[in-house]
Amino acid sequence: MPPQSSKAARRAPQPRTPAGTALDAGLRLLGRRAYSRAELNRKLGRRGYTEIEVSSAMDRLGELGYLDDRAFAEGHVRRRQAGLGPRALSAELFARGVDRQVADGALAGFDSQAQLVSAINLAQRLHGRTAHAGYREMLDAIGPKLLRRGFSSGVARAACQAVWAGTSSGTEA
Repeated sequence: MPPQSSKAARRAPQPRTPAGTALDAGLRLLGRRAYSRAELNRKLGRRGYTEIEVSSAMDRLGELGYLDDRAFAEGHVRRRQAGLGPRALSAELFARGVDRQVADGALAGFDSQAQLVSAINLAQRLHGRTAHAGYREMLDAIGPKLLRRGFSSGVARAACQAVWAGTSSGTEA
């Protein structure tokens, strides 16, 4: 096999040696925003820290109270519940590496009344952009958007009915 040219050697990725400790990097990352354990584990690993360093840092961050999946999930649900339903929130938490039971616990606070209020607010914003001739047309236009955002079909229908009742004097079905 021929030796690599100096040009090819310059292009070859050099192993990165991270500056500082994994604990310091984890603290800096957590200072910017909250992370789940799985997210922070992946992020530190990509920065070049060994598994042992990452594991040790993760344990210490957990001991210090900076890394808590339950608190992360509850905060995520609180921040995002205005525009998303429980199905979408559950999928987001799962994608971020949060355990199903922890995610379900965080979603327990997002009760059916809060879901309906969020869906109505979203439906009002979506309805305000377009004039709909009737309730059925509005439901056909807004309902799928609410479903894609993780609301159940019953909540989507109830939100559309509430918005239609508030914007129309007629009761077309």
